[in-house]
Amino acid sequence: MAAEDHDRALRAATEKLEATFLAEMLKAAGLGKVRSAFGGGAGEEQFASFLRQAQATEMVKSGGIGLAESLYQALKEKNDEF
Repeated sequence: MAAEDHDRALRAATEKLEATFLAEMLKAAGLGKVRSAFGGGAGEEQFASFLRQAQATEMVKSGGIGLAESLYQALKEKNDEF
């Protein structure tokens, strides 16, 4: 695998990890929690995780919290040592 392809794959993996982390943080914050009044019922509850993941992915695309970049740099540095 060429170095450029490896870097691209590494960046994609770290961004996906950050998005997953952010989705869990959004869940813990209550985003997508079914409201008792005017809630969407079971359907809303089932698809809330997709909404959180999409929002987290967009957050990462907008710069995120820097987790992906930190991981990317650390892993790239570690890989360059070998």
